Amino acid sequence: MQESKKNINLVILESPAKATTVNSYLGSGYKVIASKGHVKDLPKSTLGVDTENGFKVKYINIQGKSALIAELKKEAKNADKVYFATDPDREGEAISWHLATVLGIAPEDAYRVSFNEITKKTVQAEIQNPKPINMDLVNAQQARRILDRIVGYKLSPYLWKTVKSGLSAGRVQSVATRIIVEREAEIEKFVPKEFWTIEAILSAGKNSKVKAKFYGDASGKIELSTGEEAQKIVNACKESDFKVVSVKRSKKSRSPEPPFETSTLQQVASKRFGFHSKRTMKVAQELYEGIDLGAANGGVHGIITYMRTDSLRISDEAANAAESYIREKYGADFYPNKRKVYKTKGAAQDAHEAIRPASMDLVPENIKPFLSSDQYRLYKLIWDRFVASQMKNAEYDAVEVDLDSAGYRYKLSESVLMFKGYKVAYTDDDETADKSSKLKNIAENAVLSAEDVIPTQNFTEPPAHFDEASLIKFLKEKGIGRPSTYATTISTIIDRGYIERDKKLLLSTPLGVATVDLMKKNFPDIVDYKFTASMESQLDEIARGENTLETVLTDFYGDFEKTLAKAQEKIGENKVELPVEESDIICDKCGKRMIIKSGRFGKFAACPGYPECKNTKPLDASGNAKAEKEEPEKTDLKCELCGGDIVIRKSRYGKFYACSNFPKCKYTKPIREEIGVSCPKCGAPVVKGFGKNHTVFFSCSEYPKCDFSVWDMPTNKSCPVCGERLLVKKGKGHLYCMNKECSYKEDAPETAETKA
Repeated sequence: MQESKKNINLVILESPAKATTVNSYLGSGYKVIASKGHVKDLPKSTLGVDTENGFKVKYINIQGKSALIAELKKEAKNADKVYFATDPDREGEAISWHLATVLGIAPEDAYRVSFNEITKKTVQAEIQNPKPINMDLVNAQQARRILDRIVGYKLSPYLWKTVKSGLSAGRVQSVATRIIVEREAEIEKFVPKEFWTIEAILSAGKNSKVKAKFYGDASGKIELSTGEEAQKIVNACKESDFKVVSVKRSKKSRSPEPPFETSTLQQVASKRFGFHSKRTMKVAQELYEGIDLGAANGGVHGIITYMRTDSLRISDEAANAAESYIREKYGADFYPNKRKVYKTKGAAQDAHEAIRPASMDLVPENIKPFLSSDQYRLYKLIWDRFVASQMKNAEYDAVEVDLDSAGYRYKLSESVLMFKGYKVAYTDDDETADKSSKLKNIAENAVLSAEDVIPTQNFTEPPAHFDEASLIKFLKEKGIGRPSTYATTISTIIDRGYIERDKKLLLSTPLGVATVDLMKKNFPDIVDYKFTASMESQLDEIARGENTLETVLTDFYGDFEKTLAKAQEKIGENKVELPVEESDIICDKCGKRMIIKSGRFGKFAACPGYPECKNTKPLDASGNAKAEKEEPEKTDLKCELCGGDIVIRKSRYGKFYACSNFPKCKYTKPIREEIGVSCPKCGAPVVKGFGKNHTVFFSCSEYPKCDFSVWDMPTNKSCPVCGERLLVKKGKGHLYCMNKECSYKEDAPETAETKA
């Protein structure tokens, strides 16, 4: 282990937000610094992997991290111990390894600590029990990085020559694209089939009606494919009573869902709140790293456990806390006789726990004033699901009834919730229980009269388009990728233009279809579901020390290299012509119908007569040509530099004064927009302006006489604690006090400013 030097201990972790929280827990004997992610990576300009010599990797310091690395070396030199506290996953382990390498510390001599939750108790306990860096986890991450680098750097040039310049290939991304492309093809080829259903409206007592569904006859189920078949049965049953053949009564129970892991959290947040997976993970990261809950609640807390996990395990301590909470909140009747334990399925990594609240003392409603709208909704969802997972099953009275009419069999059923159990804490998305019983008095041989017998024509439905929730579920079921990669995978294939988002749906593009067809023809393994899932299993084996990086990569690269060589030989015949997308816009220079193209700033309309006609038009979000530039607005002002007329122009950052003699005279002056708020210092109007790099700020219109200036938008509301002005926190959805010593916070209405 490292030799003792000074009395200060250095702790290095990834996130600046987490650094603040951890520093508050460790006290003056520790200095906490954030690496802000990786400090080393493969070079961008070259492959960086020696495929001929055991896949040795050339890592370089990431551009822009030199000053940070120098600071880390200086602090480490003066430290008694250096703790590596990066995230508790393979990526975090690799970052710790890179940091140790930079500081000249061997992995076996490093003090590696990981925080499954950012709470004072956990942080202090982990610091007392450091471990060496786990090189099996590091090598699993390295193997993934090398695989992705080889596929990306070897395949991308092939796609440039055969499909379109500027494309890039990805190992998991290619499979995800294929999944969506094939679902779209399945929907397009789908031929609906006609079928008929029959429903009998029966009287089940005074003012009570039930709907019995046609099943078949005593021999079994009958499928009705035509209206004639259905009408024959309807005619027979309208003339006959409905006699109860059998009644089956039973008690049924429904178990709660397990606590969230990454993929299920993303799925449910998508269904309930419409969150994209990237948004869900961003908010979850904030909840994990730490929220300032005010002095009364102990300051900054990480309020959930680590959010990148596919484990369903929870600690005994957490289970005990949940039991106490349930017994106190809901009563002993809602806690099961035997504690519920959930087993992690398949090859999931069980290194840490399921996603749960870090402390049962932090009840969502009590800390709501300190959370943004997104933070509160996600935290309450995690809280409710965790609490429910430890509660008793919901219990139902179920009744199943078979009826006979004219020799045909009909069925009735109901399920009435008798004991809510876990449902008092968490409502299932697919709840279908009846509120009250209509069949409790029904008995065998009873005869029910039919008020009507209704045939209905139906058609089979095509498979549903994928949205983020269903795609994540599919990837999880097939073992493709890992929960921590799903959000990045989806955003990447959208950014590359292989798929597009239509409201909530994920749809394939012509580029995605062409690329998948080419990959299936020439690189079938790369886009094969089972092959990709098998690679994930092999990475898991490396992480468990059951396989080696070199063995896995050698097995992969041998076949891949041969496949690539064969594809290169046929590069001419594999050339893909992407379909031209026409627009409704007519070129105002040559009269041709313009086509849609994509550039670095998005889609635009271009004349197909290029290079003779080079006319282009920018498009808005709806695909329409943007309006021509407006004529500048005239004023009575004169330019201070040349005496020319001053006009008002518009930019993406607002209106500004400019000289009409531009570009000869480049005089400009911003127009400061009033926001309807008075200055807290002098009472003059507050105006909105733009600072360095066009960042928005707010200041007094009497500046420099009055020096009031803030980055977040001020309001006319006063803090109920100290009386200072409240500011709108950009993008966070809450108001907070401008007094740095006051921790007051409250929810803000959702406005353009809070979303900014």
